[in-house]
This record gives sequence, C-alpha cells and structure tokens, in this order.
Amino acid sequence: MPRPALVSRPEIAAQALSIIDAEGLDALSMRRLADGLGIRAASLYRHVATKDELLHIVANGVMQAVDVSAFTDHSWRIGLARWARSYRAALAEHPNLVPFIAYGPARREASLRVADAVHGGLVGAGWPPKHATMIGAAVKYLVVGAAMGSFARGFEDDAQVYAERYPNLVDAPSLRQHAAEIDADSFELALNSLLDGLRTRYEALDARASTG
Repeated sequence: MPRPALVSRPEIAAQALSIIDAEGLDALSMRRLADGLGIRAASLYRHVATKDELLHIVANGVMQAVDVSAFTDHSWRIGLARWARSYRAALAEHPNLVPFIAYGPARREASLRVADAVHGGLVGAGWPPKHATMIGAAVKYLVVGAAMGSFARGFEDDAQVYAERYPNLVDAPSLRQHAAEIDADSFELALNSLLDGLRTRYEALDARASTG
C-alpha cells in the first residue's frame, strides 16, 4: 500500500531528477514518479498538473546553480566567463536534462533571472542591445553543445577501426582515457577564444563611439 504521507514540490522535483539522471527523460512518467515517492498518482497531480510542468520545475531547480553575480561587480568578460563555467557545470551534472533545458527559458524563474542578468550586464557595460542578445545566444550555444556529449569519448576503443582508412586518427582511442581533461580544456579554449574575439569587437565599438 502506498504511504498516505504528503509530499512537497521539492521532494517531487528531487525524485524526478533522480529518475532522469539514472535513466533519461523518457523514463520519467507521472506513474513512475508516484511509485518512487510511495504515493498514488492522484496525489501527485494535486501538486503538479502535467509532466511538462514537472520538467519545468526540475529544470528551474538545476538552473538555480548558475552564477550571474559577477555582472554587477566586475567586467562583462568576467561576468560572461563565470556565467558560462557555472552554466556548463550545472548541465554537466544532469546531462539527460540538457535537451529539455536547451529549448529556452520559457517561464522558468531561474532561467529568466539568468537571461535578465546577462542581458542587463552586457548592455550596462556598453554593448548595444542587439549585440547583447547575440552574445547571450553564442555563449548558450557553446555551453549547451559542450554539455550534450563528450568529444573524446566518441571514438572507438579499437585502433584497428582507424588504422587503415583513417591513419590520422590512429591515436584516437587513447583520447577516451583523458576524456574529462580534454573536454574541460576544449571548453576553456572555445570560451576564451570567444571572449577574446568579443573584446576586439567591443574595443572597435568603443572606438567608433569615441570618434562619432
């Protein structure tokens, strides 16, 4: 018999995230969640009306860990770097949820708070609103792409797969042993390259404003 105890939204979200982390988005159902909580499905619907609403609650909780505090006290570059790194870290802990989060902020409070802080921080630092929007999108593309999967783990262990037809990839299987390091370093390379390019564009905008 299911236990008659009440459950809270945080408990529901935590159990749902546990299922997603372990088995993926498709494994989550309202019945499966209710069973895991030891309640009847009807009791669960008193707290969450639909699976989509549930996923937004879970995603909102994950996005709470994203840090946009540096935009208020530091330069736009430091703000972007801290945002991107904390964003990647949050998604890396829950890769099975990334496809859902990638769709956009919707009405999720944490995601909208992040978007507002990033856009406001960039515009406040002197970036035109259009540029601020594009920069926010560019960083999101970078972070979500990095969180969707591992480059280094994408190769076969068997070197013979590459030896004859792809000789330049003969050492590819050894990359898997250092996947975490390669993925982290690759993300940093991409992020810093983006930030360096943005700094050049920012200086050009600033120079144009000074002469205008």
